[in-house]
Amino acid sequence: VQVVTDNASNYVKAGKLLMAKRPHLYWTPCAAHYLGLILENIGNQVPKVKIALKKSMFINAYIHSSVPLLNMMRRFTSQKNSHRPAITRFATSFITLSSFHKQRNNLKKMVTSQEWADSKWSKEAKGKKIASYILQESYWKNVVYSLKLTSPLVRVLRIVDGEKKPPMGYIYEAMDRAKEAIAKSFGHKEENYELAFNFIDARWECQLHQPLHAAGHFLNPEIYYSNPSLEDCREVVQGLYECIARLVPDLETQDKILEELNMYKNAQGIFGMNMAKRQRNALSPADWWSNYGAEAPNLKKFAIRVLSLTCSATGCERNWGIFQHLHTKKRNRL
Repeated sequence: VQVVTDNASNYVKAGKLLMAKRPHLYWTPCAAHYLGLILENIGNQVPKVKIALKKSMFINAYIHSSVPLLNMMRRFTSQKNSHRPAITRFATSFITLSSFHKQRNNLKKMVTSQEWADSKWSKEAKGKKIASYILQESYWKNVVYSLKLTSPLVRVLRIVDGEKKPPMGYIYEAMDRAKEAIAKSFGHKEENYELAFNFIDARWECQLHQPLHAAGHFLNPEIYYSNPSLEDCREVVQGLYECIARLVPDLETQDKILEELNMYKNAQGIFGMNMAKRQRNALSPADWWSNYGAEAPNLKKFAIRVLSLTCSATGCERNWGIFQHLHTKKRNRL
């Protein structure tokens, strides 16, 4: 049904060739990688964000360079760490930024404490530098600005890489909601987020916006039934029909799916039962279809195929990373 790859140009070319050769197969780029690239663009090219990241990474690196200093920070932050691993390098940077912001007051207490004043770090050039950064209001303003731009995108990244629910039914909506959240956080003043939106739109429209994502969006009961105007959205409906045409080669089955689609749209039969309505938000979309799609067997089969798909290749990449540690040239010579 689907092949997910990295987004390097050679993979993109190979994916398009594969789709041309296999008319009933979809190639999609890794959504997690694209979101990482968006975060990278924002981190490298939005001036305030770039400054905030540079200073935060300097503070983080200096604190983690010394175990006693790290322990001092933990005493002031109730044993909280400032650095947590994430899916991509830039996601990790912005999560670290968020951790710093949460511990803002505690970090200020640390560098103004007597313990800090008596320590060797307060006398070192780098120690003085991190203390000045932590006490700068302009630095914290840049941190807040950065988090307003990126926190919604990091949340989408977590959805894409989530294991509780397959993300195919959520990514389309998640990207729209992320942009809405960013705009709202800045009071809809476009000058504050216009550059970031350019990066998002360029990546989304260029590669990440796929018919599979639109079909998953339409077939997700949690989203569809809470948005009555969805069937009037040309992009979503077109994506759904393109998926049906590509993934279901039999024309008779296609017609049956289209007939059964009306039952889903109008919440007829089992779709309209109170139990099915209650479970729209409780179950994963694929499980919901498995439980309540009996009266539309062809559509049910198609919906489960689409909604069970992943949007990223990060799971495979993690395995490759572990495999690299297990199978090295040196180990293989043993």
